[in-house]
Amino acid sequence: MANEYILQTRGLVKEFKGFVAVDQVDLNVRRGTIHALIGPNGAGKTTFFNLLTKFLKPTRGEIVYDGRDITRSDSADIATLGMIRSFQISSVFPHLTVLQNVRLGLQAKTQNSFTFWRAGKCLESLNDEAMALLDSVGLTRFGEVTAVELPYGRKRALEIATTLALDPKLMLLDEPTQGMGTEDVGAISALLKKVAVGRTVLMVEHNLGVVADLADHITVLQRGAVLAEGNYEEVSTNPEVISAYMGTAAHA
Repeated sequence: MANEYILQTRGLVKEFKGFVAVDQVDLNVRRGTIHALIGPNGAGKTTFFNLLTKFLKPTRGEIVYDGRDITRSDSADIATLGMIRSFQISSVFPHLTVLQNVRLGLQAKTQNSFTFWRAGKCLESLNDEAMALLDSVGLTRFGEVTAVELPYGRKRALEIATTLALDPKLMLLDEPTQGMGTEDVGAISALLKKVAVGRTVLMVEHNLGVVADLADHITVLQRGAVLAEGNYEEVSTNPEVISAYMGTAAHA
């Protein structure tokens, strides 16, 4: 049933002056799962994400989200529908406090989203909800800390909190553990597993340990096209995937 899937692409293509970056990709993301998109550098993963979130327009094909054709929608439209993306580089407001960052995310859901001339105290009614979100990502004691002062791993946790503030149906995470040490990777992986309960996550991720731990389903891209799909065991033992991407790391 189509309703089983929150996101589907059908024959999605993106060409740049004759170069095919995304080549006839059919993707089916099942509701309530963590779906990983992996592949070697240049496989088309980021371009594909940019097509989904409307930073790029497809050359051909369709994108269907929650039963609605969003191929020609813009990025603001899909955000209001509950498809929210985080980026490789932490995108919090560095000179606001942790609490203020989350309050701004909550404000975006209200009718006051763009009334910047209102007094800051008007957002204090969102404090309890913001603190609950900070508690969910382990940042309760950092509420009054300026975001720029946070260690990198906690900045990513704050970004996840601000994403959750928008109440996403589908979270698109672009390299959520990029640039992290082992301890931070473990903490963010555990956090993603926690916040994914009751939600759907589509993530691009290079760390195969994270993929193995989190992903219910994996799609492997190579040269813009789908090379293989399945769970981690199926993908990691696929000879084509081993040859194209994983190499000996597939058995590490």
